[in-house]
Amino acid sequence: MLKKRKLGKQGLEVSELGLGCMGMSQSYGIPNDAESIATIHRAIELGVTFFDTAECYGPYINEELLGRALKGHRAKVVIATKFGFGIVNGKIQGVNSHPSHIRQVVDSSLQRIGTDYIDLLYQHRVDPAVPIEDVIGEMALLVQAGKVRFLGLSEAGEGTIRRAHTTFPISALQSEYSLWERNLESQIIPVLRELGIGLVPFSPLGRGFLTGTAKRPEECSENDFRRGDPRFQGENYDANMNVVSIVRTMAERKGATLSQIALAWLLHKGEDIVPIPGTKRRNYLEENIASADLILTPNDVKELDDALSKGSVAGSRYNEQHMSFIDR
Repeated sequence: MLKKRKLGKQGLEVSELGLGCMGMSQSYGIPNDAESIATIHRAIELGVTFFDTAECYGPYINEELLGRALKGHRAKVVIATKFGFGIVNGKIQGVNSHPSHIRQVVDSSLQRIGTDYIDLLYQHRVDPAVPIEDVIGEMALLVQAGKVRFLGLSEAGEGTIRRAHTTFPISALQSEYSLWERNLESQIIPVLRELGIGLVPFSPLGRGFLTGTAKRPEECSENDFRRGDPRFQGENYDANMNVVSIVRTMAERKGATLSQIALAWLLHKGEDIVPIPGTKRRNYLEENIASADLILTPNDVKELDDALSKGSVAGSRYNEQHMSFIDR
């Protein structure tokens, strides 16, 4: 069974690996609700208590899917969801963290998930039009009302994190962090540890690239997010497959899969880190969970650190539009 870890100092305890549910409803191929629900149930059996969704996944349908899957299991799990985008006619139209919008989104999320409270509520992306103090102030009112238990941010910068935490204690920052993406190490992680805030890395397997099985974008289905991912394009794809070979070498030495090496590396980076690898299939879930039992020595971690240092991966992690939403 998975061990527990604490996110922040406010008492939020979760399994050392969570389950990212976004890909069950969008971004990575054709949805299969039956297998997705079976995967969520298998995750609970294996000790996963931490499930991640958002109103914009689908949009809306991922929260509904998770709610259906968790009926009868609510008391055993921690549900994280997010607000922060403006959604018009089913399409994301920029960011929106106005207080009235936050209240509306949270009430709708509660209804879709079928629960009385959200364990961890994140601001999905920072809204430059709304002071973070106003955003966190509204979120704190939701805590006082019993609709939310703990607060988080996603892809926030150092200054925003500090101002938010001063307004009301922040338990977790969710941001992309992996062997594939090291942008948090120089400034963000030190701030989180100074303030006692946990880190929840999303895309810990590099959107599938760190599994060693990533297809070229033209081989992906039409609705697959990776068709437009800069790191999957042309020469970037070829260069990044060479990067993946470094992980493969260690995997062969350890008798593990590439995914397990990538997740074990994250788990060895600190007890305040809880990755949320996403999958909609039970076999990949089981493979990912087994990474918690994989031991990396300090030399193994350093070898990976040195071989896959910041800047070794070719291409931006998002296109220009998506990068504009990141508060750094």
